[in-house]
Amino acid sequence: MSSNTLNTLHNSRQTLDSEKPTSFLDGSVQESESFGAIRSTPVGVSEKSLSQAELNEAYRYCRDVSAKHAKTFYFATHFLPQSKRTSVFAVYALCRYVDDLIDRSEDKLTLKQLTKEKIIALIDQWKADLQSCYKGEVIRNPIMLAWHDTLKTYHIPINLPLELIEGVCMDLSFKGYDTFEELYIYCYKVASVVGLMTSEIFGYRDKAALEHAIELGIAMQLTNILRDVGEDAEKGRIYIPKEDLRRFGYTESELMRGVINDQFIALMKFEIERARQFYQMADKGIHLLSKDSQTAVALSRINYGKILNTIERNHYDVFNKRAYVSFLGKLMPIPGLWFKSKF
Repeated sequence: MSSNTLNTLHNSRQTLDSEKPTSFLDGSVQESESFGAIRSTPVGVSEKSLSQAELNEAYRYCRDVSAKHAKTFYFATHFLPQSKRTSVFAVYALCRYVDDLIDRSEDKLTLKQLTKEKIIALIDQWKADLQSCYKGEVIRNPIMLAWHDTLKTYHIPINLPLELIEGVCMDLSFKGYDTFEELYIYCYKVASVVGLMTSEIFGYRDKAALEHAIELGIAMQLTNILRDVGEDAEKGRIYIPKEDLRRFGYTESELMRGVINDQFIALMKFEIERARQFYQMADKGIHLLSKDSQTAVALSRINYGKILNTIERNHYDVFNKRAYVSFLGKLMPIPGLWFKSKF
């Protein structure tokens, strides 16, 4: 990547750190490289001045973000054609950046190291860059360079990434969800929208595929919520609908204390079954995708669904045990999917 671009990324971090002398990111494996993509000042360049090497580096940046922070997703992308794979990386990097922007900003907001006005300014700047990108302007940061190039080939309506930003921003004023209908809206904006964007890259022969992409996004986000119950509780968040807690006689106080009793197990069984129902509905849409994308989507769906199996094997202890799928476990579906793709 050119020295100008690297300097832009460096200056971005300095802008974020201006309210505290230490680095905004501590370098732990949980932090996202994508956060460093914030620009401190707008830098537009003409398309003619953009070299292929710089574009390739931008896509590598997006790929590295995906590989580091979305292992199940990244594993599945190896079964996409190269041209589609790089654009899918651009989508993920954009999503990851927005998610990290809110998460990391929340931490600093809590510690009074960053003002809410500053967070809003960063979000507004990202929206402005995105809108400029859709107008054909080239914005010099790796995610926007890759996104600009992706839009040349694939039609991804601007309302989709904007809805994603709206969804992630819901966490800034988190109050929990009274009903599943309310949680569904959140899941749609932070996950189903991603499925709709990537569907434009995967390709489809029937628009019904988009409805099933929405269902898969809901299923995956519900899986995230169940896997991260304990982690979210440590942040003071409960995503499970309050109506479900009442239904099974399990209290928010018990969840915050990590209590695993018969009521909690019944609650988790109910939530897991709901997620599986969305996976089952989503399965009907995979064959509607372009042939060269079906294996990757099916593999991602199968391996993500296995997280629910792991929660069950862990006896629903989502407070002390992280549910994940081993590399060997991710490999197991491949022979069957490969065989199916040939017929």
